[in-house]
Amino acid sequence: MPRIKVLPHPEICPDGAEFEVEKKANLCQSLLDHGIKIEHACDMSCACTTCHVVVRKGFYELDEMSDVEADLLDRAWGLEPESRLSCQVEIEDEDLEIEIPKYTINHASEKH
Repeated sequence: MPRIKVLPHPEICPDGAEFEVEKKANLCQSLLDHGIKIEHACDMSCACTTCHVVVRKGFYELDEMSDVEADLLDRAWGLEPESRLSCQVEIEDEDLEIEIPKYTINHASEKH
């Protein structure tokens, strides 16, 4: 089973985390299922950028992003070449190491 390593984030995951997930699992939902309260203001419908992550390892093994995701990412804070919306990432066979950016464009957290 693929492993997800989450690098430390001062508010969302101060100690970092590591866990296994089923193949074909959604990255955002997997983070939430493992107690990592990543923002997802649009309820994972690919309509905002609050679930933005940077895939530090495993980015090139992911399926290509859609044009809609790419357009939305242009608005994300801290955009990097390996940025993805976690709600649009389907986990395959490869392990991933992700970083949750320090900020989002969301002015008021939904506290999901």
